[in-house]
Amino acid sequence: MMMKTNFKVLGLAAAISFGSMQSFGQVKKAGWISLFNGKDLQGWHGYNKKGEVKNWEIENGALVCLGAVKGTDTGGDIVSDKQFANFELTWEWKIDKGSNSGVLYHVVESPKYEASYLTGPEYQIIDDIGWVPDKLEEWQKTGADYAMHIPNSQKKIMPVGQWNTSRIIFKNGHVEHWLNGKKIVEFTAWDADWQKKKAEGKWKDHPEYGMAKIGRIALQDHGHKAYYRNIKIRRL
Repeated sequence: MMMKTNFKVLGLAAAISFGSMQSFGQVKKAGWISLFNGKDLQGWHGYNKKGEVKNWEIENGALVCLGAVKGTDTGGDIVSDKQFANFELTWEWKIDKGSNSGVLYHVVESPKYEASYLTGPEYQIIDDIGWVPDKLEEWQKTGADYAMHIPNSQKKIMPVGQWNTSRIIFKNGHVEHWLNGKKIVEFTAWDADWQKKKAEGKWKDHPEYGMAKIGRIALQDHGHKAYYRNIKIRRL
């Protein structure tokens, strides 16, 4: 009787082990890479900087912008050590009342650029309701492709202080922004409409904006607190 029981136990253990291997294989096959380990800033550095990052820290497993660059939108961004071309990026975020931040991609580092947004398109993150310095335009609100494409009516944002889930998909110029499970922005980079928006809007005097086909992921310090966690990416 003991022999049979042991065989059953061993068989169950083998099945569990095989199942775990299958799950691992599926995760590995999916190709997801964690950009934040929940413990430190490994894999990130200050935009155009070397050395210790002092304006971001870890709080309860979240990567937190301390908003150290008060009164400016340059000097505090962090960027991924790795660069990406076609990708799917997912993350969770929340902000404090009146906060402003953003996630950018295809960011180019060079001494001639003072800010990551001069090259990298931005998934805007801001307190749509509690932003007080001035009235927000639709292209400035959360989920927008900042200063280019505005969110649609599917947009549903959690109240300030609660976590949201976002996604950016970029594949050969096809771009999607997702917020809390809904696709809220979709466009084609570099097509005629994109070129027109760039030429007539905020980026008309910035020829390098949005032109890179590979670059770093950036998290923006706009002088306010912002919280990020579960930052994952896979190459497409």
